[in-house]
Amino acid sequence: MLKITEKAKEVLDEHFNEKDKEPIRIYIASACSGTRLALGIDSEKEGDEKINLDGYDFVIDTELFEQAKPMVIDLTPMGIEISSSLVFEEAKGACGEGCCGCG
Repeated sequence: MLKITEKAKEVLDEHFNEKDKEPIRIYIASACSGTRLALGIDSEKEGDEKINLDGYDFVIDTELFEQAKPMVIDLTPMGIEISSSLVFEEAKGACGEGCCGCG
């Protein structure tokens, strides 16, 4: 199951204003602050689950979808985030927990 909040949908509507709506991939991203689910523009691939939600096509690897559902795409103070049943370990770097200014 995949849901999108109204606030997150408004951000997508603004982004795609006067543009063709392209498929949006849900994928696992890793960064200095840890591993999380993220969104990116991509095409559907073999082995993907395709979910049409509020006029948008979301694509996700079928195995990842089965592991992560239910998922909710929401707008937070940090931007669009995806909550799911997956639990990722936070990154631990030279400065301790999370990101300490990668730049």
